[in-house]
Amino acid sequence: MPDLTPLISQWGYAAIFLIVLLGNLGLPVPEETVLTVSGYLVWQGRLEPIKLVVVAVTSAAIGDNSAYWLGRRYGRLALSRWVGIRPERIAWMQGFVRRHGMLAVFLARFVVGLRVMAGPLAGSTGMSPARFFIANLAGAAVYVPIAVAVGYAIGYGLGDRIERLRRLAGDAAVGVVVALVIAAVAVWLWLSARSRARS
Repeated sequence: MPDLTPLISQWGYAAIFLIVLLGNLGLPVPEETVLTVSGYLVWQGRLEPIKLVVVAVTSAAIGDNSAYWLGRRYGRLALSRWVGIRPERIAWMQGFVRRHGMLAVFLARFVVGLRVMAGPLAGSTGMSPARFFIANLAGAAVYVPIAVAVGYAIGYGLGDRIERLRRLAGDAAVGVVVALVIAAVAVWLWLSARSRARS
């Protein structure tokens, strides 16, 4: 697996909590990769699945709710400066959140790039904290097990080959292979979401 494996192995659930939290606050950390690597470690028996999901869902919810309050406090200005999106694009996204409310927050969890925008957007549109919390928690509770399951499935289907490749070629080569698999899954999910949005 990629270089994140030693980090997670050494720091365990604390590393997962911190990385997922920072990712949901909008920092450029590999949240999806961490969850997938963690799923692989579940397959190896090095992490407990229920504890992993609880930690990841909790940290995702805390990160998103913190971002929500930043958006509620600083509004559109924070969005344009924080993520560098043009004001007219932000206005369009805010309109989308106003029209679709909790459903928009829930679905944003499954769209790479949009996930980190859900909290600030909902906060800047004036969505109530309770509505955001429920929609966001529901999204995290569905998304996290899926991301972890992808890693577990990689282990279940390819784990023996990955470990054999690791022994022959080293961690770097395995990291490249796993990163390509994760990227392929992410692109497929993004294309599926885009196709549904157009229809």
